[in-house]
Amino acid sequence: MGIHYDYKSTRGAKAMEKQAKREKKLAERRAKKQTKQGTNKSEDKTIPIDQVVTLEHLTNPEKK
Repeated sequence: MGIHYDYKSTRGAKAMEKQAKREKKLAERRAKKQTKQGTNKSEDKTIPIDQVVTLEHLTNPEKK
């Protein structure tokens, strides 16, 4: 009977710990996603539509 008594008495505390753990993980994922998106926006290396893509655009290492 001790096992069942212990389960009911600690059920609320365990649920709160699980919820806190879930929220912490979610916050970490959101922070990681925001940092990842921020770096992608700054490294935008696209060629404007009005320019023709040539081999020089693709192979010239000095051109950014």
